[in-house]
Amino acid sequence: MRITSTIIVALFCINTPAHFAHAKGDSAPGPSMQIAQPDLSIIWNDPGFQKSFIGGYGINPDIEPRVSQDDMALLELVRQLMADELPAAEALLKDSVKLDSSATLDLTLGGALFQQDKMDDALVNYRNAVAKFPNFRRAYRSIGLICTRKSQFESAISAFNKMIELGGADAYTYGLLGYCHSARQDYQPAEAAYRNALLLQPENVEWRLGLTRSVFKQAKYEDAASLLDVLITTFPDKADFWLLQAHTYLGLKQPIKAAVNLEALDSIGKSTVDSLYTLGDIYISEGLNDLALSAFDRAITKNPAQNVSRPMRSTEMLAARGGLLQAKALLVHVKSNWKESLNDVDKRKLLKLQARLAMSSGAGDDETAAALEEVIQLDPLDGEALMLLGQHYNRSGKPDQAILYYERAARIDAFAANAKVKIAQVYVGQSRFSEALPLLREAQSVKPREDIARYIEQVERASKSKR
Repeated sequence: MRITSTIIVALFCINTPAHFAHAKGDSAPGPSMQIAQPDLSIIWNDPGFQKSFIGGYGINPDIEPRVSQDDMALLELVRQLMADELPAAEALLKDSVKLDSSATLDLTLGGALFQQDKMDDALVNYRNAVAKFPNFRRAYRSIGLICTRKSQFESAISAFNKMIELGGADAYTYGLLGYCHSARQDYQPAEAAYRNALLLQPENVEWRLGLTRSVFKQAKYEDAASLLDVLITTFPDKADFWLLQAHTYLGLKQPIKAAVNLEALDSIGKSTVDSLYTLGDIYISEGLNDLALSAFDRAITKNPAQNVSRPMRSTEMLAARGGLLQAKALLVHVKSNWKESLNDVDKRKLLKLQARLAMSSGAGDDETAAALEEVIQLDPLDGEALMLLGQHYNRSGKPDQAILYYERAARIDAFAANAKVKIAQVYVGQSRFSEALPLLREAQSVKPREDIARYIEQVERASKSKR
């Protein structure tokens, strides 16, 4: 009995996610990628696998049940029917399989059902075969394959292990065993199985991919990087391999090597918005703010329709790491790209960011005030903008205007304590200690702070000395 390779491929083709689908929205550098399993459809299509699975129906007395002359004649008839008349072969076998008949008949019936995509019934007959003949190696192989396809990984592992015990170890068995262990997130035995598979078939990309996934999941980044070297050399245009190796280098605390990979990814036209933001984050962490700006600019250009929150966060990161000029340049790109498409919430965030950058870089008063006044027009109760305006006018030598905005912020519960402290500090700067103290005490009653407690003591001493 022979099973056609076309049917084998059709029955065992499993849809798997694209290789190395990384986590969405995770912009922080680090080995956070989610790596998909190897693509089993490639294995099912492999001619060597088909040949080893189809095998033959000769008899090995140690691992095959004996077949009587009558059963041999029946099997020959079934073999002829299997090519074009599967239902007839199935019916003939069902009439012939008995409790005391050869396990080979159960196996053959399982094959007939298998070819008709009757997986559950085929599995029952394969199990019947091993119940009659516990060392029936080919039946264990079929059980393992069907259970793998049905995602019954524990059963598949048990069947493949038994097959290996019976001397049936080959690259495909080890590879599928690794796949099953990996699917159960048990990466140590998965690694061992994939290493055996790769030892027997070093040219098989899927086994190397499976092994890479297994070691990566165990944080064995050096092994993963070495395996990926081979994959990248073989498939230099495969974006997933470049990207995974970049995250592997991050796991090894080698950010510059990761950046080289991500730049290579961009050079072959395979970068993504996520990979470019990760590249920019790496450059910021290394103090390379000009390169970070370049990466962030490319990320915006890659998808101008993306949400504005991520480029704004990148702008804030640049400013926080001393890249004020680069942050202002990136903000210009952000404003140019989103223009009038921002909602009021995002527009307020952008304007406040613009004001903070202007204040940090010592830009002119007009730019800071204009941005913050526009925020207030959009939302008169934006406490952060009111506080920033108070800070701006106080630094600009306009204490009365500063107090005006601080007082407005003090009417908002979330900002009341800080706003009163700021007003008090303005009064202290004018030696108006008696007016500052009540405000400081009110702020301390709302939000107790050790530094404010010490500050009150200092203001009290200053007030007494003034008398």
